[in-house]
Parts: sequence; C-alpha cells; structure tokens
Amino acid sequence: MLQPSAAPSHSGTIKIKATFRDRIGIVADVSTVITEFGLNIVHMEVIRNHDLTDVYVEIENVESIHDKIFFIERFRDLEDFRRIERIETLPHEEKTKRFTVVLDNISDGVLSIDREGRITTVNKVASKAFMKNPSEIVGEKFAGFGMPEYHLLQCLDGTKLNNVKQNLINANGRYQYFSTCKPIYDAQRCIIGAVEIAKDMQEIKKLARSLSEDSRICFSDIIGRNSTIKEAIAFAEKIAATDISISIYGGSGTGKELFAKAIHSASRRPGLFVPINCAALPENLLESELFGYVGGAFTGGRKEGKPGLFEIAGNGTVFLDEIAEMPLVSQAKMLRLIQEKAVRRIGGSKEIPITARIVTATNKNLELLVQEKRFRQDLYYRISVLPIHIPPLKQRKEDIADLAEHFLFLLANRLGKAVPKLGGAALQKLHGHDWPGNVRELKNVIERAAILCESDVIDASRILFSYELNNFAASPAEKTVDPVTPLKNQVIEFEKKVIQETYAGSKSVRRTASALQISHPALLKKMKKYGMKTVRTSTLGPASSQFD
Repeated sequence: MLQPSAAPSHSGTIKIKATFRDRIGIVADVSTVITEFGLNIVHMEVIRNHDLTDVYVEIENVESIHDKIFFIERFRDLEDFRRIERIETLPHEEKTKRFTVVLDNISDGVLSIDREGRITTVNKVASKAFMKNPSEIVGEKFAGFGMPEYHLLQCLDGTKLNNVKQNLINANGRYQYFSTCKPIYDAQRCIIGAVEIAKDMQEIKKLARSLSEDSRICFSDIIGRNSTIKEAIAFAEKIAATDISISIYGGSGTGKELFAKAIHSASRRPGLFVPINCAALPENLLESELFGYVGGAFTGGRKEGKPGLFEIAGNGTVFLDEIAEMPLVSQAKMLRLIQEKAVRRIGGSKEIPITARIVTATNKNLELLVQEKRFRQDLYYRISVLPIHIPPLKQRKEDIADLAEHFLFLLANRLGKAVPKLGGAALQKLHGHDWPGNVRELKNVIERAAILCESDVIDASRILFSYELNNFAASPAEKTVDPVTPLKNQVIEFEKKVIQETYAGSKSVRRTASALQISHPALLKKMKKYGMKTVRTSTLGPASSQFD
C-alpha cells in the first residue's frame, strides 16, 4: 500500500518507488500506466539492483485521479511486479542534499556556471559575496553580478587560473581572496561549464599563524602497541586534567619529555610548557633560572632583574627533567614553592603567586636516593603523588618496526626527498639489540642507516650500533692496520666519512646539516677542516660562497 507522504516537494505531485524483477520494457510499461490516467511525469529515475529494478517517478495532476486504489492496482498487474511505495525524496534529490551539506561546511567559497554562464552551484561562503541567499543566485547570469574581472567566464574558453589575488568591495565590506578557476569537461572533453574555488586570505593568514606556532604534542603522537606503554599512556591521559604534580620515571631516551608535553596539551592549560634540565646547570644558575632574581641580586645579572621559569610559565607547566640531580639546597626551595604556591626571587622579599603545574622526570630510583640522604624525603612525597613509569625499549620490541618507520618518515621530510625502506634482515637485527639508549638510540641508528644506505632498501649491514662504528669508518685496507690507532684519529675519519656520504646523497649543505642535526655554520667549519668542496648551485655569476 502507498503510505501518505509528509511533504511532497511540488504542489500536486507525489513520488513513488516501484520495484520489478529486471527485464526489458519496464520503463515503457510504467509510463503507459501513468499516461492512461492522464498524469504527467515530472521526473523519472531507474536504478538496477542485482536482479531487481527500482523505478522512481514524480507525478503531477494526482488530484485528477478519482480511484487511486485502481491506479495502484494497475502497477500490480504489470509483469514481474514486486512492490510499490510512496517516498519523500528521489535519489537525485538525496545526492543533491548531501552535496549541498558538504559544500556548505567547507571554508572555501565554491561557485560553478554552465556553458551559457548561468550559475549552477554556489555554497554559503560564496553567496556572501553576492549578498543573497544561494537559492536567489542559482540560475542567474554570472556576468550580471559585477564580480571582479570575470575570471570564471574566461575558463569557458579553456583558460585555467591558479591562486589569482582578488579584491571585492560590497555593502558587507571588503573581501580579499585567492581565486582558482578551471573548466568543467564532459566525457568527450567538451567544456560544459567552469568552477571557481575562493580561499579567504584572512583564513589563510590564520592558518599560517597556527602552523608557525609550536605544534602541541598529543598522546596520539606517542607510538606504541605494547601493553605496558599503552597502560602508561592511558594513565597519563586520565590524570592530565588534574592540577596535582606528576612524576615520570624511565630510562634515558624513553620519551619522558614527550609524555610531559602530551600531559601539558591534554591539560588545556593556557600557559607555556617550560622545560629545564636540572643536571645541566650549576646550583646558583639553576636557582636563578627557576626562581628568578631582582635587580642587583648579584654581579653580572640584569639591572632590572629577571623572572624565573615558574613566572614565565604562568598557568602552564614547568617540566623539571633529571630532578634527581637537583642540589639539596635547591630542593628545599622547591619544596617551599610547592607548599606555599608562591616564589620569592633571589635577593627579593616579595611573594609572587605561582599557578604553574609541576611535572618531574628522572631515570634514577628516588626512593634509594632518599635512603642515601641524597634526595629530600618530603619533596619526594610531594612530587610522587601520581607516578608514571615508561618501559624501556627492550621490553617493548614489538614497537620497533612502527618507531623505525616513523623516524624514516621524519627524516624524509627533513631532507625533502624519499629515503630507503627498512628491510626484513635489518629489522631482525634491530630486534636482536638490547637498546641501552632506548628510543633515542633507535632514532640515531635508523637515521644513520638511511643516510648511509645506497639502495632503496636498508639491509642489515647498514644497521650500525655504537660498538660497530669504528670498523665501519675504516676502509677494508685500513681495518688491517695497527689496531692501536688513537681513538681521536678514528673518530675524525668516521666523522669525515659520514659527512662525505651524507652530502653525496643530498647535494646540499643545508640538507646535510639538517640530516646530521648540526648547525649550518658548524658543518661548514667541519667541511673546510677536512678540505671538502661542494658543487656550486649557480653558474650565472661569481658566487659569494662555494657553499649553499
């Protein structure tokens, strides 16, 4: 039975779907039945579905049918009839709705015209330029709206325009955008229209600013399928939103700072992420960095004084790496800061409120250090409320392949070219290593292998651990020479060889420096020291330097 429709799209029309077993002549039969009753077909679509055929019809003048039941029974009398039902939308209408939703939810303006220059498609963003609703624009001549320079109409002659800067001024204000216009072709490569994509310059500027800012590390950036690392990630995500101090435990190179950054991102704190390595600075300098100082506090300081990292972080996160190396005197001051939630600059008396969250990290056993009186017990209990333990790489070797692929991807981006893939034998050698340097060591090994590899696949011979480097640096003839060659000379030869091979692959000093993770001036100095020359990148005139 036909069910009543909630809202037909055209006054006096109904839409039906009739299903038949697939055969020749179905459309003719359906059309005959409709014309028998003096009805007009507004639209018809036929869709084959395996051994069935669905006929969708929109019919007008249905009010003229006195016996609607007999009308339906005529369909049932047709050969291979299966069923009939009333519908609200035809398939092409559903496609159009989906297409419109997509267009109206993108940030670019989209406009298309047909061969006669009439507007066939316009989304909400583009309609703002016309100061009309999309329904008022479609079907109108594009030239009648006075759009700048009619670039879209030029495409009807086959012209293609990419990112042409445009200015449009109307009653709503001034619009600056980049316009890309291209012809639309049919199956025979005949032009049947054109389409324009307009990118708002303000949106592009916002995107550029967001990309220029430091990208926040998220928990999804931490690679690991091992159950232990997944548990550590889940626990860190759970506690990230709290304001309680967090301590991260793990060996050197396990990714403690990566976890700290992910915690800061997940906490949604508006302040900065401020890291400091407690083992890298002497006691007096460490305290001036952490707590700041007032003007005249000591010789060599700034006259106006300097804020400490806790002040600079604001309502952000201060990451104290290697906190086990913090001197006991500094530990006492840190304890007071945590308890009072305030800091006093060196040489000052004013208490400055502190809202930054503290995340600490160490590769040492703090409980043992407490027993040995090398770490304050009260501070230990303050920072160890929520401990996170990161497993070493040797306990999560199932992650090696994913990590290696990740590092190869990053290296390819830095070098601006494709890098070799990791071979099966190379992966097997990686699995056999004990990884005392953890993920950081793996990163170094993978990058070294990719740089030194001369084929498309990294084999086991290019996977070099620290104890294998000396043998690799020497040529076959050199390997048989006096084994007591000074270590300094061996290091120099290895460094020279690595620079030569890396430069040979990249042909760019800057890309070589990036791959080796040293500064451009430092690499230039080393290349000059070893008497290396580079290929000039220009022959148009005398170069100011032989290096790019």
